[in-house]
Amino acid sequence: MSKVFASLGMSLDGFIAGPDARPDNPLGDGGMRIHEWVFGVESWRERQSIGGGQTNQDDAIVRENFSRAGAYIMGRQMFAEGEAGWPDPPPFRAPVFVLTHTPREPWVRQGGTTFTFVTEGIDSALARARQAAGDKDIQISGGAETVRQFIDAGLLDELQIHLAPLVLGSGVRLFDGVSPGLNLEPTRVVDSPQVTHLTYRVSSPPGLEP
Repeated sequence: MSKVFASLGMSLDGFIAGPDARPDNPLGDGGMRIHEWVFGVESWRERQSIGGGQTNQDDAIVRENFSRAGAYIMGRQMFAEGEAGWPDPPPFRAPVFVLTHTPREPWVRQGGTTFTFVTEGIDSALARARQAAGDKDIQISGGAETVRQFIDAGLLDELQIHLAPLVLGSGVRLFDGVSPGLNLEPTRVVDSPQVTHLTYRVSSPPGLEP
């Protein structure tokens, strides 16, 4: 069966976004600094319809994630922050399911990306993403609250943390409120001059609620 994974940048003090995140301030104050490592790699630039870029260990990880993801799930706030800034075609090139309380008609873009708005919760979004992804994996793109919902429900199989060597000081922490029963088993560590890529298998101890 396909895997459900999340891939998130994080500061050394545990933040995945800065304070005051909103559509005209995506990732909040200072949040873009967490992702500076990715902006120069070839695979990311290709998905932004920009030429050039570096081919290195960081690029290989970004390219691998793009290749394995057959569908994406994200929260309404992440969609709102990216809606104005994503190019057409957007970087996903696959179906995207947006968790929301407000119904909206699907938004069809170029390159195979259709944003479908799901009002029935994470189980419905995941079922639809699995059907769309086929044999490929499903990526939970964020934000923190959406990833935590999948962790709490025991639906996240793999967590990637791209640890940037900086201290943000405040903002949105991924693990706030997550059960201390969460098990994170390290499966891969890849380091580079700008970031350390950490991959964990996610599980909960037997008999303990996620």
